[in-house]
Amino acid sequence: MIPDRFQGLLAPEGPARELSSLFAGAGFELYLVGGAVRDAMLDRADRIDELDFTTNARPAAIKRLLGAWGDDVFAVGEAFGTVGAIKSGTHVEVTTFRSEVYRDDSRKPVVSYADDVETDLGRRDFTVNAMALALPEATMVDPFGGLADLAAGRLRTPLSPEISFGDDPLRMLRLFRFVAVLGFEPDPEAVGAVRRMTDRLAIVSAERIRDEFVRLIVGDHVAAALEGLVDTGLADMFLPELAALALQQDPMHRHKDVLAHTIAVVAKTPQDPEVRLAALFHDVGKPETREFGPDGVSFHHHEVVGARMTKTRMKELRFPTGTIDNVRQLVYLHMRPHTYALGWSDRAVRRYVRDAGPLLGKLNALVRADVTTRNKKRRQAIERRIDELEVRIAELREQEELDRIRPPIDGNQVMAHLGLKPGPVIGEAMDLLLEHRLDHGPYSEDEAYALLDEWWNTRS
Repeated sequence: MIPDRFQGLLAPEGPARELSSLFAGAGFELYLVGGAVRDAMLDRADRIDELDFTTNARPAAIKRLLGAWGDDVFAVGEAFGTVGAIKSGTHVEVTTFRSEVYRDDSRKPVVSYADDVETDLGRRDFTVNAMALALPEATMVDPFGGLADLAAGRLRTPLSPEISFGDDPLRMLRLFRFVAVLGFEPDPEAVGAVRRMTDRLAIVSAERIRDEFVRLIVGDHVAAALEGLVDTGLADMFLPELAALALQQDPMHRHKDVLAHTIAVVAKTPQDPEVRLAALFHDVGKPETREFGPDGVSFHHHEVVGARMTKTRMKELRFPTGTIDNVRQLVYLHMRPHTYALGWSDRAVRRYVRDAGPLLGKLNALVRADVTTRNKKRRQAIERRIDELEVRIAELREQEELDRIRPPIDGNQVMAHLGLKPGPVIGEAMDLLLEHRLDHGPYSEDEAYALLDEWWNTRS
């Protein structure tokens, strides 16, 4: 009898049942493995968006069988023993029993195939991911105690952590990704191995590190994961700015250092990758801008320096350009609300909305999360200011087209009116008209032409 928690995964007309019949008919074993088994045991079936299988069939046979079954087949991982397919919207991957070991100086694994599922499971990252369901009978295969670790909330490697992390050094980062996602405790032996082996992460590509870190940063338990990255020294290998924050004292927050404040801010933000990355980087400029004066320590323009550092680090991690631009802009603007301590005039609101653009909601979320001061009155004052800002934005939106702030005439009209050809002077004119719109709100075309004439006469 199939346990209730696996009923959905092993439905009679579902892909797991269909594939088990297909592979069994061809004389091959098939096992459901990985995150689907783990999440089903944790009653997290709603998190399962992909099914992973392992088999004694070699890649050519897998490709042939999936080709007869799926709507689309993807063989991009065939060199490593993996073939993917999509059937009725469900994404599956089937991999030959294998073990993979990285050479000391290589970013690509040397893959060798195995003949039994236990060997394959032994080369997986953690025991909670090294369980399998033998199909079609749905028998649990758990040679390394994954069920016990799952119940204990423990992250342990099937073999020694030196072997596991040596096979794939990215697993050191993945250890903390599962801390963030599952809230599990890493096994002390695994943590010790990370401390000793951090340098091995250097052979892993920036793209793989980036993808793993993005999964980590949006986890429910991100604070513990970030603390683990810094504590083991692993963060120094790809995010050295993070550990540097621990050396900076900031009396404006209730935490003893900027690192603790940063981690708290990340944990408070929505689980949006761009917002959390901006929270992570929002104070990285403080070490470079720290100054001591009669009123204590200050970090003037740390948002400007931090935005530059954010762009540099994210480029090295091969983030998409659009993501880099958005996160950099959030870091750059995160102090903007604090410059309007005397209240939100129409002019200030327009400029804030214009500068934030489509990032307005994310920026407001970041600014709110950044309030961790130990001074209750100051915290309430900042929160009141943000509340007032959001009210003022809503009010002004009812009065004017706030999200598309632009002059009433365009560059072509400016050239026609002044009898000019395209050039820098047209840009100057458009800047003048835009500044007037920001300062005074909507105005007519006639007013724009009058303003233009006055400016041109003065300029001439």
